[in-house]
Amino acid sequence: MVWLALVLFLAATIAVIRGGKLRNLSDIRLRLWWLLILGFGLQSITGFFPQDATWARPTGITLILFSYVPLLIMVILNRDRPGMWLAGLGILMNFSVIAANGGMPVLEGAAIVAGGFPESVDLTSNYKHLVLDESTRLAFLADVIPLRFIGQGQVISLGDVLLAVGLGRFLEHELRRPVRWFKHGAQAEAGSARRV
Repeated sequence: MVWLALVLFLAATIAVIRGGKLRNLSDIRLRLWWLLILGFGLQSITGFFPQDATWARPTGITLILFSYVPLLIMVILNRDRPGMWLAGLGILMNFSVIAANGGMPVLEGAAIVAGGFPESVDLTSNYKHLVLDESTRLAFLADVIPLRFIGQGQVISLGDVLLAVGLGRFLEHELRRPVRWFKHGAQAEAGSARRV
């Protein structure tokens, strides 16, 4: 997602302006960080499903819902880190609206704005998304916020916003921490500095 990358870039820029160090990126420690790869990997697999297959929609939505589980576990295990609880709330909001509707509802008007005001928008071609209507549950958590920059358009949800802000806060905090000159796992012999 381009907009998420932009938020993280802005967070890193603000951190550096406020005295943060980019070298701290190599020292970020998260418990069970590989759960992020697992969660996003499950979501990316659905991109290879054929859109017209009858099994694609139920299987894809199931995988997307399952992909949120490792992400939530990782957030819970790292809840003491700044911004993590906010990112977790965003993940939970997206999970809830997708589970309640069998896909992510999208406001058609927002899709038109994000797409650069085309004459028509087809939201049914993607099995991950549904058209938001009067039957939509938890409509306030749906994709209703249009974004357009660099010629690309996207509609995001309130959960997406909280996820991005939470991750941005986490990154900004990590970059502004004091640099650890003795890195995690480094070994040193006691008293070696006094040797002549």
